Amino acid sequence: MMVSFFDQFESPFFLGIPLIAIAITLPWMLFPTPTSKWVNNRLITIQNWFINQFTSQLMLPLNVGGHKWSLLLTSLMIFLITINMLGLLPYTFTPTTQLSLNMAFAVPLWLATVIIGMRNQPTIALGHLLPEGTPIPLIPVLIIIETISLFIRPIALGVRLTANLTAGHLLIQLIATAAYVMMSMMPVVALLTATVLFLLTLLEVAVAMIQAYVFVLLLSLYLQENV
Repeated sequence: MMVSFFDQFESPFFLGIPLIAIAITLPWMLFPTPTSKWVNNRLITIQNWFINQFTSQLMLPLNVGGHKWSLLLTSLMIFLITINMLGLLPYTFTPTTQLSLNMAFAVPLWLATVIIGMRNQPTIALGHLLPEGTPIPLIPVLIIIETISLFIRPIALGVRLTANLTAGHLLIQLIATAAYVMMSMMPVVALLTATVLFLLTLLEVAVAMIQAYVFVLLLSLYLQENV
């Protein structure tokens, strides 16, 4: 029986129960919990340094009102990176390859930024739909275009994360299958293919981290427009 390349993106089941909840919960169990001691170990020190550096860099362009989102955005960044990295291990499942999960993150957070802008500064928020100096005949067209682009933002967030991770996983599986098939027929070509597979895996590790950062960065930019 032939196994489809897309089977790796199906949510695993055990006794008819979907295990995606466990896949989402597991990353939080891997991080060490800070203690009340004066001196922490090296792992917690590096973890705190990374979180502080990322939070300060992310919140730099935002005003004081946007700093309330620092805990949420930093937690989302760490969560996405951990899930993406764990999904590169053999016999694992990557929840962020599911568009439904990514949209569940993107839509509420994007909608929250829009609601904050409409509540705190409705004139400026609505002013983004019409650039200054627009000729009168183009006003209705530009308003429609900007409104469509505004509602496309959460779709772009979810689809970007899903597409990049799905494409990387598929490419790794295709090259790994080719190397395995050619192992007995053309060992030299199989070795070269395995080398390409190793380099592609390193690239996919970078993509897993970059896509998580881009997801959170775009959310912070949307927030910057509305605070």
